[in-house]
Amino acid sequence: MSSKIDKEDQSRPSSLVSFHDTEKIMDVEDSKSFISLKQGINDGGVGGVGGGEMKRNFSNLSLAMIGFSLTNSWLGISSSLVTGIQSGGPILIVYGILIVASVSVCIAVTLGEMASAMPSAGGQYVWARVLAPKKYSSFWAYITGSISWGGSIFTTASMCLALALELLGFWNLSHPQHETQKWQIFIIYNIVNWFLFLFNIWHKYLPIVGNSIFGISLTSYTIILITVLVCSRGNYQNASFVFVEFTNGTGWPSKGIAFIVGLINPAWSFSCLDSVTHLSEETSQPERDIPKAVLSTVAIGFVTAFTYSIAMFFCINNLDGIVNSSTGMPILDIYYQALKNKAGAICLGSLVFLTASGCTVACQTWQARLCWSFARDNGLPLSKYLSIIDPKTGGPLYAHLFSTIMVTIVSVLVFSDAALQATALACVSFLLIAYSIPTICLLMRKRQIRPGPFWLGRIGTFCNIILLCWCLFALVFFSFPAYYPVTAAGMNYFCVVLVVYVICMLTYWWFPMKKYRCKDNFRGGQLNQEEVEFPNVCINAW
Repeated sequence: MSSKIDKEDQSRPSSLVSFHDTEKIMDVEDSKSFISLKQGINDGGVGGVGGGEMKRNFSNLSLAMIGFSLTNSWLGISSSLVTGIQSGGPILIVYGILIVASVSVCIAVTLGEMASAMPSAGGQYVWARVLAPKKYSSFWAYITGSISWGGSIFTTASMCLALALELLGFWNLSHPQHETQKWQIFIIYNIVNWFLFLFNIWHKYLPIVGNSIFGISLTSYTIILITVLVCSRGNYQNASFVFVEFTNGTGWPSKGIAFIVGLINPAWSFSCLDSVTHLSEETSQPERDIPKAVLSTVAIGFVTAFTYSIAMFFCINNLDGIVNSSTGMPILDIYYQALKNKAGAICLGSLVFLTASGCTVACQTWQARLCWSFARDNGLPLSKYLSIIDPKTGGPLYAHLFSTIMVTIVSVLVFSDAALQATALACVSFLLIAYSIPTICLLMRKRQIRPGPFWLGRIGTFCNIILLCWCLFALVFFSFPAYYPVTAAGMNYFCVVLVVYVICMLTYWWFPMKKYRCKDNFRGGQLNQEEVEFPNVCINAW
């Protein structure tokens, strides 16, 4: 079966093969990429890389490792603990993980079903184009792709911020009198961003990098868990402290609102589940491998995050010291309370930092693949350059560079606490919106499509509905301010970020100059002729 795929890739047929002829293995729009690149790039730009095609060098295991390396739920709990711990204490994190993990299973099923039926590096935006009404398919594909890429940029930005705060947390723990300055965060953020940029240049090493990140993450998790538990023996908190007591440090009069606002912590820890779907063109059997990888990401994430958070909370000696952390990283204070040694706490913190660095590398892989795929259909400015696969590195070097520059631009938000909080919310909410658009189209078609090998019928329908409900819930309640009473400095400006991004997105779509107007150039293909992607997936027209 794989030899048949390879043969088709080499021959580059102008029309897509049928669903039945390929035993439900869909064409991954390589022919479209080839034509688009030949039109927009000179021969020297394409080089000898098959006109924008990347080698399929990711195994099923490598995909699962890359997926977990990016989501890394136990790391997310460590990095964003300051939000959850003040909105309810340990109970918020513990039960929040159960809630969000359950929703994440539904998200993973939804993404897995569509990736199995329509495996493409474009992921959500390709699914939206195939499933939406033909008249509006390009528009909704563009909206989905733009929001997806925006979500990946904000995700990488939030990880660079977390790394900057961790480094400053080490210094603050050793120098209690030091006060963190915004310019320090800004500088460290950008150093981290561009240093980790180097790890994503050479395509052939990415599976090795992904496997290493996975190993580092699980090793760090195990070492931290055992060390903290052993050093705290005899001083554990009682079960009521972890599973029953609710501590509201937000000022909201309603415990329910405080709990809901704090859910952003576990929600951020289980975000980016679509990351491996954008590697569909780098594995030999994406219709089977991608669903397995997405579900594995949720499963491993839940086990590690749930056990890790419970263990850490049993080892807290002074909750007020954690809530009012002087380091800016409450997880460091937990390590210090358990080990009663600053050097030991910093050593454990270094494992978190190393894991977070690997997670950021995976974020950059994801954002570059999204940018490259979207540029193949002229969805971004400078698309003819961003869609190039560099012949020397074997990867989308220009898309990687462009995305990293965008993350640098976002770094100016570190000078405003309110704007900075909005970036983490954008990471979660943008991606949920991008998942919801093709899901709505799928339900509007009453799920009447030719499925791939992974298809769960009524269970899939239930998961689709849960995803949409969760998206609506998140957009409403995650827009609430984290603290009450509300001040200008403490206001939640996520809605402002979303509106500004949408305005920029729509301006490019309807740009006054036709030459640069995305509406007239989107989709790709020679002379902008429309190619029907996955023509046999949809059984009935709208």
